[in-house]
Amino acid sequence: MTIYKLKITLLSDTTFGRGDGVAGLIDQEVEHDAYGFPYLRGRTLKGLLSEESDNLIGVLLPTDVCYYWENIACTLFGVPGSSLQTMGIMHVGDACLPEDLRTAVAWQIKNEELTNNQVLDSLTTIRRQTAINSQIGVADEGSLRSFRVVIRQLEFQANLIFETQPSHEILSLLAASILALRRIGSGRNRGRGHVKCTLHDTSGKDITHDYLNLFGKVEEKVG
Repeated sequence: MTIYKLKITLLSDTTFGRGDGVAGLIDQEVEHDAYGFPYLRGRTLKGLLSEESDNLIGVLLPTDVCYYWENIACTLFGVPGSSLQTMGIMHVGDACLPEDLRTAVAWQIKNEELTNNQVLDSLTTIRRQTAINSQIGVADEGSLRSFRVVIRQLEFQANLIFETQPSHEILSLLAASILALRRIGSGRNRGRGHVKCTLHDTSGKDITHDYLNLFGKVEEKVG
């Protein structure tokens, strides 16, 4: 088994939306665990990476280059409705804050030195927005919405797990997709969720650009 790390640094406030809110407090809550730590589900993260991969492949020319990388993407991410034979070779874990931090805080919560709400409040904040009526210049009635955001500059990590060592071509497509991922979470088209993503090997070394350069060379070779 080989495990790579995907590191996500928040460059702006971000909402890992879970699709609901808290009655009387907030309209959109962030996904968080029992200790109050926000996180991004691995399934969602894999979908975002697959989407960026499709976007990259969609602009490749000539056609044989596009087909080549489509096959690599199917091997890496799988295909819709995958069976055991066609599922992707990569398993993506949840993107979480550093494990040593979570372990230390969990110990404090267990000893009643902290509460999970205090942890959540220390890592997030609540933003509010409303729609303005362009005709009269005041807020539309009933348009006020509140949402929780994870504060910027926090760094999350997700395990990228392979049963066997992936090929250089697979890692090059993965690196390109990771670098292309610039927006995540709810409100990513409204200024939230700006991120920087990098790929790291088992020693912790940033290998994103090493394999990104290979992506270009493979494209030249196939073309």
